[in-house]
Amino acid sequence: MNAPATLPTPPKQRKPDWIRVKAPVSEGYSQTRKLMRDLNLATVCEEAACPNIGECWTKKHATVMILGDTCTRACAFCNVKTGMPRAVDVLEPQHVATAAAELGLEHIVVTSVDRDDLPDGGASQFVKVIEALRRETPNTTIEILTPDFRNKSEEAVARIVDAGPDVYNHNLETVPRLYPTIRPGARYYASLRLLEQVKRLSPTIFTKSGVMVGLGEQRLEVHQVMDDMRSAGIDFLTMGQYLQPTPRHATVEEFVTPDAFKAYASIARAKGFLLVAASPLTRSSYHAGDDFKKMQASRAEQSARTR
Repeated sequence: MNAPATLPTPPKQRKPDWIRVKAPVSEGYSQTRKLMRDLNLATVCEEAACPNIGECWTKKHATVMILGDTCTRACAFCNVKTGMPRAVDVLEPQHVATAAAELGLEHIVVTSVDRDDLPDGGASQFVKVIEALRRETPNTTIEILTPDFRNKSEEAVARIVDAGPDVYNHNLETVPRLYPTIRPGARYYASLRLLEQVKRLSPTIFTKSGVMVGLGEQRLEVHQVMDDMRSAGIDFLTMGQYLQPTPRHATVEEFVTPDAFKAYASIARAKGFLLVAASPLTRSSYHAGDDFKKMQASRAEQSARTR
């Protein structure tokens, strides 16, 4: 049989000026990278090819990705590798706490790959990480960014909420119409119900969710996602530009302008979110510590107005 013809590589899309960032070269970046390697920790900063890694790691802010570096899903937007993950590392919770202490983090963001192979989806590891952080760095505020725990979310979410994170984040990622092609392993309304459950179980935990734009969504569809988020009691909305990590991933349909992001942010604030972060380079954990303080201030101000 003849070998199949090699398909031509599509031309690389040229990014507009507002989306370009400098290559990471600072001493702080190198120190953060060494610490992650020494502790055998994965980071979403690296695995998801985050454009802000140079800025954040220079400030010694890293988003730890627990449960390994291999995901059981294959979302069309995500650069994290897919396959059969390794066994859960029992030392990982302590290593996360050690990293937080050595980096001097006031606020830490902990996320994970999807682990559909585990009976609880990996929820128990989130609990152990939260407990280790409370033990080792009790003044560090904790933000978790979890997967959807498909078909086991109620028990998983209840266990994590009971552990008491300060912020519970789960990203909707895109509009419902695009889920079959962009996020095929997930269900839009299941993700909404997850966030609604967090708020129902613990109204004081801040809830947060994010979407990417530039995937072919329509403006009114984004507005509807905002309404759905508010109906679920979500406090904080993040919006950023989707960037294609490799030619194998979904293509960028549009580079949304900074002015368009400002317009989205204005509409979102009018809909009642405590906080909105919307810009081309916004990502879930970008400036998360500063944003946590802003959310606290916004809630206090809101409470004062309703007394």
